[in-house]
Amino acid sequence: MELGHEILVSEEEAEEINREYPGEIPLREINLHRSRFPGMVRKKAFIFDGLGNFYNKEWDLAEGVGKEFCWYHVELPKANQKLFQYAQYLISVLCPPLKLQDILSLVSNGPFCALVDGALIFRVNSAGPPSSDFTFRIAARVTENSVITVSLGRVPRLGFSQMPETLLDEVPRLESPRSRGQQKEGPGTVIQDHVLEFFLINNHSEKADNPVSKSVSNLLVHIIDTHVDQLQDVVAKLEMELDSVEFELDIGGLDLKKKMLDDRKFPKMHLNLQRLLQVIAHGEQVFPRVKEKCASKHWFASEDTVALEELIGRLRRLRENVGFIANRVSAIQAGLDSWQAEQINRKLYYLSFLSIIFLPLSIITGVFGMNVGGVPWTEQRDPKLKDGFRNVMFVCLALLLLVLLCFIFPFLYSRIAEWRRTTLKRSWSLNRKSFLNRTLRDSSEQRSGYLRI
Repeated sequence: MELGHEILVSEEEAEEINREYPGEIPLREINLHRSRFPGMVRKKAFIFDGLGNFYNKEWDLAEGVGKEFCWYHVELPKANQKLFQYAQYLISVLCPPLKLQDILSLVSNGPFCALVDGALIFRVNSAGPPSSDFTFRIAARVTENSVITVSLGRVPRLGFSQMPETLLDEVPRLESPRSRGQQKEGPGTVIQDHVLEFFLINNHSEKADNPVSKSVSNLLVHIIDTHVDQLQDVVAKLEMELDSVEFELDIGGLDLKKKMLDDRKFPKMHLNLQRLLQVIAHGEQVFPRVKEKCASKHWFASEDTVALEELIGRLRRLRENVGFIANRVSAIQAGLDSWQAEQINRKLYYLSFLSIIFLPLSIITGVFGMNVGGVPWTEQRDPKLKDGFRNVMFVCLALLLLVLLCFIFPFLYSRIAEWRRTTLKRSWSLNRKSFLNRTLRDSSEQRSGYLRI
């Protein structure tokens, strides 16, 4: 891989560069191009001969000739930065020959697909913090002999390289708990737990279905395919995380449930799922339009149109799967909410039980602690009104009966109204029956008065 600007890279970045793009790939003459933002933007430039071979090339944004076509990829930093900063990065590496309209079309948020100055430009950029694992941005400018792509962070399987021998080519062997930490000879390679979990999340091989593109249409399908694979990896990781959380909830106790409620784990997961659904929805809007606009181009192969249709179907199935995961998250959150409500009700039950115990005591102390010296009818010096306390109790009892009557009156009114409706209905039915009987009897008498001829 060739970095299009002169910067100092760390040892880890150098190892990653050498691993993704080994030195076996033939190199053409490379001219370094100094960028205004060194260290912020990673650039890759390749040229394809149309026969299944590709080479590193200089960053000149030139188009290929004949069957040759060029691919220029810009990898923006996955950091919390604003859109105008990303626009400045693209201006520094893509202008000229690109115009400001092209830069804005590539860096803006939301779905977009249109023909701009004869070039097909599309983007699937989701809004959200760029450092989030659920924020995806992929944009491309496609012409007959060149492709310019912009991504947020590294996209797995996006580049072409001759992969060295990896753990996927080894015969695996399980490590027994007793022999852990001891070196034991035997056929096969021991696979650790975290390594196996990583391969389960990334459930596609780096070597499978990743041939070198022979045309611009092949390269365009490859770019969209890697984007869908990246979304699939995130969904698989979410499913595994949700399975582990459900298992922990089944065997966990009160502390674990309280911790999940305090951390707001499931609301955050639900928010991430909504962001992921937004990205998938953007893809469902953009990729059919890309297929429609590319179908009329002579350089776009018919088999690649079929491949685009299959990728659109994968997106639809992926959206359904994310919807199922969102329903699972909502069900678990509803279960935790009901458990929390049950705990609150239990505490309120204990509190109400204590109030039932102390309520009679408070009533007794309140009654016998009243000072009725200044209340009317309670003048203690007047012998005719010596029962002032009793008079006050009678007044309190009358007020209590009045309050109870106010609460009972709606119920009594509804019962009385229902009884009246029932009585009226019964009397109406009896009157109707008697009227019918009289009518039938009179008609029979009238018929009996006539003689049969």
